[in-house]
Amino acid sequence: MSALQLRLVLETADLDAALAFYRDTLGLPELESYEGEGGARVAILGVPTATLELANAAQVAMIDDVEVGRAVAHPFPLRVRVAFEVQDAAATTTTLVDAGAVPVAPPTRTPWNSLNARIEGPDGMQLTAFQELAPALTGSAKVRGSAYSRRRERCG
Repeated sequence: MSALQLRLVLETADLDAALAFYRDTLGLPELESYEGEGGARVAILGVPTATLELANAAQVAMIDDVEVGRAVAHPFPLRVRVAFEVQDAAATTTTLVDAGAVPVAPPTRTPWNSLNARIEGPDGMQLTAFQELAPALTGSAKVRGSAYSRRRERCG
């Protein structure tokens, strides 16, 4: 058995604002969208290797009803963030902030040699826009005062 697709479902209080941010500003194409009873709405946005599903509370409740027959979805108590690989982390961050995102941290070079910027999107979801700079560094490096060690292994 193998999974065929990862679908991340993000409940949002303002689906139109989320669409404006993820679809119109970040550039994720809208693959499908549906409306149902009780104001349920969902838009499925594509990423080359995944999809991001933005659903309002009515849609989340409707999915529970269809899949389980009752309300079972609950907030996830641990931290979650979504990372998007982009061609230019600095330019993407500027574009997203100009569209209303809140900057959390500027583009920062990581020990694994990517440029990562942290922002907060609609409804407070933290996002990382990352740009791969070159092959990853090996060995130990300092990350904001703590030791970080990463070994890159290649197959074949």
